[in-house]
Amino acid sequence: MTWIEPGPERVASGVHRIALPLPDDGLRAVNVYALSGPGGLSLIDGGWALAESLETLASALCSIGFGLAEIEQCLVTHVHRDHYTQAVTLQREYGTRISLGAGERANLDRVSRMSEAAGDRFVDTMSYLVRCGAGALLAQLAQARHSGDGARDWAPPEHWLADEQQVAAGGRELTVVHTPGHTAGHVVFHDAAAGLLFAGDHVLPHITPSIGFEPVRTAFPLRDYLDSLTLMLKRPDARLLPAHGPVSESVHARVHELLAHHDERLDATEHAVRAGATDAYEAAGLLPWTRRERRLADLDLFNIMLAVSETSAHLDVLVLQGRLRSETVEGVERYWIN
Repeated sequence: MTWIEPGPERVASGVHRIALPLPDDGLRAVNVYALSGPGGLSLIDGGWALAESLETLASALCSIGFGLAEIEQCLVTHVHRDHYTQAVTLQREYGTRISLGAGERANLDRVSRMSEAAGDRFVDTMSYLVRCGAGALLAQLAQARHSGDGARDWAPPEHWLADEQQVAAGGRELTVVHTPGHTAGHVVFHDAAAGLLFAGDHVLPHITPSIGFEPVRTAFPLRDYLDSLTLMLKRPDARLLPAHGPVSESVHARVHELLAHHDERLDATEHAVRAGATDAYEAAGLLPWTRRERRLADLDLFNIMLAVSETSAHLDVLVLQGRLRSETVEGVERYWIN
């Protein structure tokens, strides 16, 4: 079976991967993991709050002998909609407990206060785009304001998880590992005894996660992400159970590939500055995007914003490394070869 096909895939004793649909999303599906055992039934991540997704989850659980009401808890890797919002549905309808990394407090607070009609919900994004030199996108972003965030999809968890905390799930003991970068409070769940890593979006087998594009921004999200990748190499290797893509056999092997990718991307970003780019938007316009190496102008608005955000994160790491220098000029962060 391909990884996006519905239905449970047994990936270890008492562990099933369930691919849930996403709405018109380039990622195509999100994996949740059902952990069953003497400790009951737990989920790693919840999926996107969609009727189709909930039906798919119910059908998959039924085929392994469980119902939605039997899900005792949902351990969520991070607060993005495709991981968190269906956990909120389960919480409200069945009393499922939600646990989330403590580093996600600020982002969850911000998104949960965004009403569907909030006229100012893009204010932070607009100011960030100006900082990146992407003021030309503001008119397009303003036109997108009518699409609401669905404030009802958000609710606080019952438990905030701390780094290195031990949690019981489906008869297993999982270690919570704080892995900031994709989001400020992203966590992974390590089952050291079974050699499994429930990696969320931190380590993905086929793509690299977006870096730092979130409501409450951190100063150096790419630095945080690279440090979090290196942290994985300090832990025992494990099978990679990602949120998007198939299960693979080695976290370490993929981490080495991701670190090499970002080294190459840093070099390419520096080259863009040498070629004349002075801000993140200009540099992003000189770089290829996606595995198809598309031009920035060929992407949709959301993915252009992701690309500019990622370029900004790479530029800031180049400044930290002493390869570039930067200065804020009339609200725009400008970069030069050091």
